[in-house]
Amino acid sequence: MADTHGSDISPEIFKNVRRIEMAALRLVTHLFTGEYSSVFKGQGMEFAEVRPYEPGDEIRSIDWNVTARMRQPYVKRYVEERESIMMLLVDVSGSLSRAGSRMLKSRLSAEVAAVLAFAAIQNNDKVGLVLFTDRVEKYVPPRKGRRHVLRVVREMLTHRPEHVGTDLNAALELFARVTKRRSTAFLLSDFHAPEYERALRWAAARHDVVALDIHDPLEEALPATGVMRWVDAETGKLRLTRTGVKLQNADRLEEERRTLFHRMRIDRIRLSTAEPYVEPLLAFFRRRERRRQYA
Repeated sequence: MADTHGSDISPEIFKNVRRIEMAALRLVTHLFTGEYSSVFKGQGMEFAEVRPYEPGDEIRSIDWNVTARMRQPYVKRYVEERESIMMLLVDVSGSLSRAGSRMLKSRLSAEVAAVLAFAAIQNNDKVGLVLFTDRVEKYVPPRKGRRHVLRVVREMLTHRPEHVGTDLNAALELFARVTKRRSTAFLLSDFHAPEYERALRWAAARHDVVALDIHDPLEEALPATGVMRWVDAETGKLRLTRTGVKLQNADRLEEERRTLFHRMRIDRIRLSTAEPYVEPLLAFFRRRERRRQYA
């Protein structure tokens, strides 16, 4: 796999890149390619021309400005865009690197992002990457091809965050600034972040934003050991938590997050470090396909 530029990465990382590539390609080949193509391919439309109205044309396609000038009905004609752009906005803050159930949240996030990236290039789409903490730490512009996706996967696996906090606004604002065409953005995070509603609403109004909510059940239910002291991975502050019951605010935060995404019409995929991610991804694609069929 020479095109991973192995000279600057360790043998362990090289093996991890290869392993993730093989796993992702198996999933893409056998499970996701058709679903991805039907859900995302050609969802954008480019304006081509205006032409005189013909019987059977959709009334909503009439260009009223041209119609008024020409004094006869004209319609706008669109053609399906030949390619789409997928942006992966990946949270690499401290809370995703905390030891968890089956795997780190950061590793789960990287593997899921890799699957999505390989699905995109199988469909001849462009893939871009934003790695962020409380600021954008890495931006890889969208490009096509296997070589490029291998670079994206390598960046996710080898990046050492300089900061530990989380600011979703920084990633969303960069995405909005560098992506002018309507695109699909997969936002992978545990959403342990302050005020991000405004930036999320702005991005969702212009692009297709999908939230992949990475969570660890161990963070919500702790063994009954009394009061436990722990260090917040993002602030470094010492915290006290009463264990043996589900964390008091977990249900409230979950409901608030679900309500927020629903209000903004943002699809949400909830992924757990304790369970395989294949079925939640497939369920998402199938929901999208049904919605597209009945739209």
